[in-house]
Amino acid sequence: MLQKTGEVLTVWARRNMPDPFLFAILLTFLTLILGLIFTSNSLVAMLGHWQAGFWIFLKFSMQMCLILVTGYALAASPPVRFLVDLLAGLPKNTASAASLVCFVAVAAGFINWGLGIIVGALMAREVGRVGSSRGIPLHYPLLGAAGYMGLAVWHGGLSGSAPLKLAEKGHELQDLAGVIPIQETLFSPMNLIVTIILLFGLPLLFRILSPAPNQKLITIDEVLPKSALEEPQPPIDGNSVPNTLASRLESSMVLSVLTALCGLGILLYHWISSGTFDLTLDRVNFLFLFLGILLHATPMGYIKAITDATSACAGIILQFPFYSGIMGMVKGSGLMVLIVKSFTAIATPGSYAILTFFSACLVNIFVPSGGGQWVVQGPIVIETAREMGIPLNKAIMAFCYGDQWTNLFQPFWALPLLGITGLKAGQIMGYCITVMLIGFLFFPLILYFW
Repeated sequence: MLQKTGEVLTVWARRNMPDPFLFAILLTFLTLILGLIFTSNSLVAMLGHWQAGFWIFLKFSMQMCLILVTGYALAASPPVRFLVDLLAGLPKNTASAASLVCFVAVAAGFINWGLGIIVGALMAREVGRVGSSRGIPLHYPLLGAAGYMGLAVWHGGLSGSAPLKLAEKGHELQDLAGVIPIQETLFSPMNLIVTIILLFGLPLLFRILSPAPNQKLITIDEVLPKSALEEPQPPIDGNSVPNTLASRLESSMVLSVLTALCGLGILLYHWISSGTFDLTLDRVNFLFLFLGILLHATPMGYIKAITDATSACAGIILQFPFYSGIMGMVKGSGLMVLIVKSFTAIATPGSYAILTFFSACLVNIFVPSGGGQWVVQGPIVIETAREMGIPLNKAIMAFCYGDQWTNLFQPFWALPLLGITGLKAGQIMGYCITVMLIGFLFFPLILYFW
């Protein structure tokens, strides 16, 4: 039944799911129309909000480009490729391959959402590549969808924006909510149980979603060019390189090691001196960058790996400004507040957490930024929960679950994965939507009965 549902939705998505850029344009017009209908904003005002928000994600776009290329280059280094090949060689069929990719992506996504994006994508690509080299046919779109699952768990993980923000002294909502330690949110019994269920349940779902024996498989050979599937070329023999100062610097292991030790050393010093292992997006990029330099051994080896990775950034560069504009309209027009208050207006103490989950699901489609969404929705969530006597930690986690779950429908976060794997959104979103629909049953039950 589940496998059949996934197959049907995948066929639908391949036929009807537009390219993520077109999805962004259609969502822009939908947001514009909703703002005109449900708020008092004029067309000029809505377009003004759109323009004002267009570059909100400019810094974030560069961060995402960096995490893509530095993560890609890190995975292309000989030591990491050896380890990945070793792990990627374990699956014998699509079911076991998808389960493995999903488990790794979910585990990485719980540690850090940026880590989950890149590790899941690279794992999907490498498992598909190794399967192809060994003559094992694997359904590559299912592997891509499995690699995206880190984004389905991130807000309940160690980089969750709302729980981490509320745990800081002096945060914006301290007068309303106080300081809420992560032991009451991320490490609460409810969230730990939810995380364990997702860590092992999602790989099981992907095993079940594996195509039937008579179903046509789309292998990685049909998606990526042959050149992308070849083993990386060994370093150029030093004897064939001209003996000049420039060539010696370009192939200098000493220069790479010293540079990497400076970067990794200061990062390690920060973690030791602060006493916290805080993996922000900038620190993930910093870590990936200098680990890559170290493991590639020479400056030119790393430059080549970065050059090979940059073409995957095209979707991010083009589409992130449009999502910034959508966020500008939703926030500037008051549409986000209207959506959230429409849900809370009909809430009861018994249904409040569930309705918070669904309101966060809906808002996330228009504002695919957990931190940005919390800035607007957070005060309403906290204030209403206090009025109804709902435990704040439960209300916060309900928001987190909703914000992360419709990532399985929103292709915004899939852009780095699509760039690395070469897949199209329509090839993975059918499987993602199938998992999302199951979550629409799972999370309300948890929130209601806990």
